[in-house]
Amino acid sequence: MAARSFDVVVIGAGPGGYVAAIRAAQLGKSVAIVERENLGGICLNWGCIPTKALLRSAEVFHLMHRAKEFGLTADKIGFDLDAVVKRSRKVAGQLSGGIGHLMKKNKITVVMGSAKLTGKGKVTVTTDKGTEDLTAPNIIVATGARARELPGLEADGDLVWTYRHALQPGRMPKKLLVIGSGAIGIEFASFFNTLGADVTVVEVLDRILPVEDAEISAFAKKQFEKQGMKIMEKSMVKKLDRAAPKVTAHIERGGKTEQHEFDTVISAVGIVANTEGLGLEELGAKIDRSFVVTDQYCRTGVEGLYVIGDATNGPWLAHKASHEGVMVAELIAGGHPHAVDPSSIAGCTYCHPQVASVGLTEAKAKDAGYEVKVGRFPFIGNGKAIALGEPEGMIKTIFDAKTGELLGAHMVGAEVTELIQGYVVGRQLETTEEDLMNTVFPHPTLSEMMHESVLDAYGRALHF
Repeated sequence: MAARSFDVVVIGAGPGGYVAAIRAAQLGKSVAIVERENLGGICLNWGCIPTKALLRSAEVFHLMHRAKEFGLTADKIGFDLDAVVKRSRKVAGQLSGGIGHLMKKNKITVVMGSAKLTGKGKVTVTTDKGTEDLTAPNIIVATGARARELPGLEADGDLVWTYRHALQPGRMPKKLLVIGSGAIGIEFASFFNTLGADVTVVEVLDRILPVEDAEISAFAKKQFEKQGMKIMEKSMVKKLDRAAPKVTAHIERGGKTEQHEFDTVISAVGIVANTEGLGLEELGAKIDRSFVVTDQYCRTGVEGLYVIGDATNGPWLAHKASHEGVMVAELIAGGHPHAVDPSSIAGCTYCHPQVASVGLTEAKAKDAGYEVKVGRFPFIGNGKAIALGEPEGMIKTIFDAKTGELLGAHMVGAEVTELIQGYVVGRQLETTEEDLMNTVFPHPTLSEMMHESVLDAYGRALHF
């Protein structure tokens, strides 16, 4: 069969790949996209979206237990784990189907199968009917990543789970060990803890949520412990002895090894890029610890070959992948897009309480040589937070004392994953403290705390 030719071939239909394909098609390019599993990739099918559906169920369950506080009555509160999971899968399925519709609408050719770069501008796809060759002067690799597995801690789907098993649990864990306290680990710890599991989180570094500002991590830890979670920092799981229905974890802490029994373990110790077997190195792309090395425009140094999203430099977030997809499509079409600035990409963790941040932490700002002004405002000083029954939280802002530039913003508390975008827009527009102080925030809203945190950095907070 003769090769089919396109202007652009995209490998991977996750939030990086499918968005790149749509933007390239909007710009008049003929586009093919290759996907070996599900349209929408990990994010829509096994990541961002279904986890948020699970966490929403946990949030409602938590609120039902607090009914009395709100003058309400709720008796015989319980949950059906299968029904919770079914709702999550339905949400994921609806969105994945929507991607198929978007591909048709934008006249993008979808090829289901496994892709390999077999020459410059040539992609060979192995489908269930055989192989097919696609050619294009521009190839965008958006193959994403998978869970990292450490020797001896590999998932088996029964006693030891990855995020995929945790999204479709065959049972409700009674005693759960979560290895790793990044966003994925903490979200699952929060979900199962809220539903009643006895949860222990082990983190090898000196604090949980290690990419967050230290003050926010400490606040979150206190809240998790109040909810009954056990947090073990500066600790390492050395090995797991599996003897169904139990797992014995050997946990090293402070030079001593302790043994703890669990019925379920979730391993959330980072990711590995899906870059092997693609033929990238043969074409001249450089790979560093599974991730393809690219410049700020996602160029690999090989003409016409781009790599976006989780297959290249961090932060490994869906919204960063999508933005890179748009940037590369515009570059291919002859445009002059701005490079994606990693420091202006927000991170969001949907545990209870939520955590969100953008820009530099206080420690990183000082390490970079800035003289800083720091503002804080607690949720307890906000009318809307108290009315919602969510008085636990904090917003922290960091400014350059010399110029007033907003260097970073860090939050923990109810709905902060929605609030953070205000500061993201502020950083994109190169706002100063004066602009933010002179902005009128609506009342009563949680967003007023963003204003107060800025005012506090300059000794002007009004409500605390």
